[in-house]
Amino acid sequence: MDFNVKKLASDAGVFFTRAVQYTEEKLGQAEKTELDAHLENLIARADCTKNWTEKIFRQTEVLLQPNPIDQTGARIEEFFYEKLDKKIPSRITNAELLGQYMQDAAKDFGPGSPYGSTLITVGEYQKRLGGSEREFLQTSAINFLTPLRNFLEGDWKTISRERRLLENRRLDLDVCKARLKKAKLAEAKAALWSEEVDKAEHELRVAQTEFDRQAEVTRLLLEGISSTHVNHLRCLHEFVEAQAAYYAQCHRHMQDLQKELSSANGDTFPNAFAVNASTSGVSAGPSPLSTGTQPGPSSPSRPPNPPNALESNTLKIEEVKPPATGTRKAKVLYDYDAADTSELSLLADELITVYTVPGMDPDWLIGERGNQKGKVPVTYLELLS
Repeated sequence: MDFNVKKLASDAGVFFTRAVQYTEEKLGQAEKTELDAHLENLIARADCTKNWTEKIFRQTEVLLQPNPIDQTGARIEEFFYEKLDKKIPSRITNAELLGQYMQDAAKDFGPGSPYGSTLITVGEYQKRLGGSEREFLQTSAINFLTPLRNFLEGDWKTISRERRLLENRRLDLDVCKARLKKAKLAEAKAALWSEEVDKAEHELRVAQTEFDRQAEVTRLLLEGISSTHVNHLRCLHEFVEAQAAYYAQCHRHMQDLQKELSSANGDTFPNAFAVNASTSGVSAGPSPLSTGTQPGPSSPSRPPNPPNALESNTLKIEEVKPPATGTRKAKVLYDYDAADTSELSLLADELITVYTVPGMDPDWLIGERGNQKGKVPVTYLELLS
């Protein structure tokens, strides 16, 4: 018990002298031992690394899990599993849940109805998107988030502990320097060799040795930041690869879904042509498909030809080129006589290729039949899937 009390008193005394030294340094009343420039640069670089790694880590968490505080308590659940050192169970993604809701709704609406069958198809692809998302989240968490977390919670804590110890050694060194200085002043006044000077010099040598040793340990740890950067660079490449693979899978799923809906529903899926047109650089106007009509007893009225500069002057039919994607076959519903050389005459029941160009009126399309080409009204056509 006596030993513990003495150690406690000694530790309290050391803490007090360090606090006094630190306060006097801040007030400019005591000299401070400066670290060498190389070590200072390493410390600054380490602080920069820690700060940005922390920001990147937190924002990546937000990117991968944008709504952590939801009805599932996902972030809280992860915390407890980490503390218990157990594997976090795989959770259903929002897309998978949406897909399940769609398929459950189709059962009530009737899986044989157009809406019900479409819900089943879209729900299946939503589940596929959710599966791709879950795989991406797991890969990114393992290959990118985990190394960043290990640095912040492991290496950085070790560095911080050794830096605090270095700062304490520096304060002890400066305290010893101040004591030796006071002892020498007292010796000079007394004009005799004082035992206090010997004691102060011995304490200074010990403090200097401990400070130098701790500075070397800290320097070696800080120089390891370069290896950390190399490791994080590799992890960053893996994160980008996982992200690219994820978006590529999503793109393929959506293309397959569009094709399946288009082939299954035909004209009941009016956005297919608009999507194709938008991906080929076509202007974002009303979709020509939305104005398509079914054959009737009489031909529709002629759509107005707007007198804008693009339609009347600058649009030269012979210079119009079909887009790489976005062309489509159309069946002519009624005979149509061209009003001028920019239009194409049509015969009922023939098949032509149609497409649109940027700036074109949505009631008109460019039609091609062999070597002939010209504007045709949308209302005279049945757009085929």
